[in-house]
Amino acid sequence: MTYGEQAQSLLEDLQNRNERMFLVTVLVMNTAETKQKLSTDLLQAQGIAQKYNCSLRPLDYQQEQALMSSLPLAQNQIEIQRVLTTSSTAIFVPFTTQELFQEGEALYYGLNALSNNLIMADRKRLKNPNGLILGTPGSGKSFSAKREITNAFLLTNDDIAIVDPESEYFPLVSRLGGQVVKISPSSNHYINPMDINLNYSEDDNPLSLKSDFILSLCELIVGGKEGLQPVEKTIIDRCVRMIYQNYMIEPIQSNMPILGDLYNMMREQKEPEAQHLATALEIYVNGSLNIFNHRTNVDIRNRLVCYDIKELGKQLKKIGMLVVQDQVWGRVTENRALHKSTRFYIDEMHLLLKEEQTSAYTVEIWKRFRKWGGIPTGLTQNVKDLLASREIANIFENSDFIYMLNQAQGDRQILAKQLNISPHQLSYVTNTNAGEGLIFYGNVIIPFVDHFPKDTELYSIMTTKLEDLAQQDRKV
Repeated sequence: MTYGEQAQSLLEDLQNRNERMFLVTVLVMNTAETKQKLSTDLLQAQGIAQKYNCSLRPLDYQQEQALMSSLPLAQNQIEIQRVLTTSSTAIFVPFTTQELFQEGEALYYGLNALSNNLIMADRKRLKNPNGLILGTPGSGKSFSAKREITNAFLLTNDDIAIVDPESEYFPLVSRLGGQVVKISPSSNHYINPMDINLNYSEDDNPLSLKSDFILSLCELIVGGKEGLQPVEKTIIDRCVRMIYQNYMIEPIQSNMPILGDLYNMMREQKEPEAQHLATALEIYVNGSLNIFNHRTNVDIRNRLVCYDIKELGKQLKKIGMLVVQDQVWGRVTENRALHKSTRFYIDEMHLLLKEEQTSAYTVEIWKRFRKWGGIPTGLTQNVKDLLASREIANIFENSDFIYMLNQAQGDRQILAKQLNISPHQLSYVTNTNAGEGLIFYGNVIIPFVDHFPKDTELYSIMTTKLEDLAQQDRKV
């Protein structure tokens, strides 16, 4: 009865499903250093095959013919065949894998997990080079970002800026001769939130865009559920235009205003709302949080700049992130005039998405950077943070490059739905080791493996694993 049912099923396939019959020889070649090891391997292989109802037959006294048949010589010297239909045969052929290998300024992103071929890609060739690096803690997000930063620094002429909320990029940046800007109440590094250049906006008057940034800054400072009132916005806009008059006439660094100039101008206004704004601003000008009331005194024109904001307290971290984003925007606008790209890395990006002002500015970066030659890259743990609102979801939708490492279970389901990932592809980001996952490059999806050699100076600079750091200390 069993054979009869199988024969009937085969007949239906051939008659109704456009199937054909093929005579197939399947050879599994085993090699080992000793005869005993070879026997053990054969038994294991037979056991695995038996588990799936397949029978493997050892080709005793036919080893030479089997070897010649296994080699790509298109000669089959083994007369053992079985019948397979088209769909069953298609499992074995063709052996095709999707590859990503570009020339020019292409960067290395690991090995193709299926073919072991190099993955070389140039994000500038994408319609939208914006990128995301997603993964659970310990999956290798920061290491992957440092990997790309190093390759971009050595292989391209692009400028690179980094927002570092965990103070973990400074060894690499210092080793590459970059500038680490340590922003904290105890630091003597200062960046001026009022910095501007004449290319700051597409409009003839860059003050319009700068005024919008200062409104966001004041909104963070003043706080409140309702934000700034229309009268307060008008006062801020008026004061901004007044304090930049000297600089717009003669754009030299000594004419660049600082936050204290805005505070003094508000004090001169007659409206009570202006006095309220000035009072709210006072702690950031004359008080204990006055770190942003200085002219820039660090080399922010270095090719590689890292903004270390780890020691900023809760009150200053949000403002610090907004100021850094504005500094990077200024750098991008300057480089555009030079036809130069600017890469911008934001680690722990979910911190920016928590506040309305910083998240709105981040969304704006993802929308506008491309045509200005900017290449932003965000690192975050949970994709849920990127789908918290319709506006923030634009970051996810406007990223044609996604470097996806191991994912939490809840995030896997969301990503499978958002990116149309098959269950098989999803297995490459399920309980995987550090440095393994999927790369999304436009419409190309490739599983990758990137195991960096640990016996190198570069690895010792980039790693944040405690066991690796402890081992380095022991060697020292």
